[in-house]
Amino acid sequence: MINRRHFTLALAAMPFAAARVAQAQSYPAKPIRFIVPFPAGGSTDVGARLIAEHLSRAFGQQVYVENKSGANGTIGVEDAAKSAPDGYTVLVTIDTVASNPHVFHTNIDPSRDLLPIIQVSRQPIVLAVHPSLGVSSLSELIALAKKQPGLPYATGSGLGSPQHMAVQWFAQIAGIRLEQVPYRGGGQAINDLLGGHVKLGSLGSTPLMPHYKAGTLRLLAQTSRSRSPSLPDVPTYEEAGMKGLVLDQWLGVFAPAGTSTEVTNRLNSEINKAIADPTMRASFLASAQEPIGGTAEQFAVLVREDYDKFARLVKDLNIKAE
Repeated sequence: MINRRHFTLALAAMPFAAARVAQAQSYPAKPIRFIVPFPAGGSTDVGARLIAEHLSRAFGQQVYVENKSGANGTIGVEDAAKSAPDGYTVLVTIDTVASNPHVFHTNIDPSRDLLPIIQVSRQPIVLAVHPSLGVSSLSELIALAKKQPGLPYATGSGLGSPQHMAVQWFAQIAGIRLEQVPYRGGGQAINDLLGGHVKLGSLGSTPLMPHYKAGTLRLLAQTSRSRSPSLPDVPTYEEAGMKGLVLDQWLGVFAPAGTSTEVTNRLNSEINKAIADPTMRASFLASAQEPIGGTAEQFAVLVREDYDKFARLVKDLNIKAE
C-alpha cells in the first residue's frame, strides 16, 4: 500500500528535481569565465587556456581566461569565491590556494567558500639558474651560497608559496641562506632570469621548458618524488641529497560554494574528457605538466592533505608575513 505522505512529498519534489536536470542539460547557456589569479605566461595560465579551448568546442560557448593577479593569487581567488554560484565563474589555480591561508590574512576560507571540481595536472617546482652564475649542480650551488650568503632567487609567486617553500626547505637542509625575489607570475620572473638580473629561480616547470631546451637556462633540481617524464635529465632534490624534499605543484579547478552538483559534475566530466584527449595530453606533457583528472572527491582529499602539509611547512620553515 502506498504511503500517501511519502507520495505527496515525492510529487512536491518533482518540480525541483526537474529544474535541476533542466539546468544541467541547458548549461552552459552563455560564456564561462575562467579566473586565473596570476598573469599570463605562467604555468597556471598555460594549463587554464588549454582546458578553456577544449571546453569552448565541447560546450559551444566561449570559455575565456581572465587574469586577475595580485597578493600572491589571493585577489583572483577571493573574486572567484564571491562570484555567483551558477557555473559561469570558475577558478583555475595552483596549490597556493592551500598555502596562502597559513601565511596571509584572507577574506575567504577555501575549505568553506570553494568547491573542488578536478585536479588538472601536476608538475615539479624546478630550480633554474642563469649560465653566468657558473654552477651546474646543487652541490656547486651550495658551495657558492656558503661563500656568498643571501644569493637572490626569483619566484613566480610570493611569500609562503610552494615555490618559496621549496627553496627555503632546500636551504634549511643545506645550511645556506638564500633571499627570495617574488614576482606576480612565472612569465615576469623568467624574463628577469633570462636577462641575468636575478640568476636563480624557483618556478613551475611549464614556462621554463623552452629556455631549458634552448640551453639559455640550466635546471638543477625538481621537487617531484620521481623525475618528470618531460625532464628525465634533471635530478630530483632527493636524488641530489635533500632527503624528504618532495613538493609537487598541482593545478586545479574550483567553483564558488553553492554551485549545484549537476553543474560541477558536468564540468568535471568535460574536463576529464579534455585531459583524456591524446592531443591535449601531449600539449600538457610538452609543457612539463602531467595530466591527472579524476573525481571531485579525489581532488578534495588532495586539497585537504596539502592544506595540512603547508601548515606544517610554514611552521617548520618559520615563514611569516611581514
